[in-house]
Amino acid sequence: MSEKWGQVRSIIESADVILEVVDARDPWGTRVKEVEKLADKLGKPLVIVVNKADLVPRAILERWAKLLRRERRTVFLSARERMGTRKLWVEIRRATRKRPVTVAVVGLPNVGKSTIINYRRGRHSEGTSPIPGFTTSPKRVRASRWLRVVDTPGIVPRLSEEELALRSALRPEALEDPVPAAMRFLEIVARKRPEVLVELYGFAPSSSDSGSLYKFIEELAVKRGLLGKGGVPQVEEAARILLRDWQTGRNRFYLEPEDYGLRAEEEGGEHVREKADREQANVG
Repeated sequence: MSEKWGQVRSIIESADVILEVVDARDPWGTRVKEVEKLADKLGKPLVIVVNKADLVPRAILERWAKLLRRERRTVFLSARERMGTRKLWVEIRRATRKRPVTVAVVGLPNVGKSTIINYRRGRHSEGTSPIPGFTTSPKRVRASRWLRVVDTPGIVPRLSEEELALRSALRPEALEDPVPAAMRFLEIVARKRPEVLVELYGFAPSSSDSGSLYKFIEELAVKRGLLGKGGVPQVEEAARILLRDWQTGRNRFYLEPEDYGLRAEEEGGEHVREKADREQANVG
């Protein structure tokens, strides 16, 4: 885990309820297992908050809900669009009888933790940003008479840079070579929903093989005027555009339970989680 894990851990230990914020476009891959294990160990109620729900079709969200709610209290919302946040406050009240309640908001960078808090306050004095890692220190907020909220720094798991970028936990500018991460993302999109790329860029790879994917990045560089000496396409800059569009929500691609080898109608409990853990490397 990141060097800030100790700081986040102490906040979790002192909180009454834990809100684990995940990205609706990849709710399984953006969960932080260490947080859930710690909450269980401490006997703290944990609510999974699936943010950015406005970016995913309702039918897909309903399938994710069947899976997630077998394990945890789960709320779907879009803090940016002010959708579903009332249900979250109701779920917090149900999670504990203690008043006032201290809630710790945790999750990967860029899942929308600060946006949720700002909406509850009714103003944007805390500041939000689509740049991963924007919140660098805990922020304590009195959201109402009965609710105290602590926004924590984004938790960065020990994963490869490529995996972190795909989970929006590492900004493209921080990657020494963004091409491998962009290629991996393109492979997933081209295999599942290439029309997303057509809608956003006007064209898509001819297939999901590495040659076609690299050619797509080169062509994107040319179309965007990203050329070096001799007209050589600057593929690194084009790769960063691809990753940035994904992280900021311009690219509305999303993952489904089947991408993790899951079926909401048939499987549940620990079996679901164990199978997903085995499949996760194939997605991220």
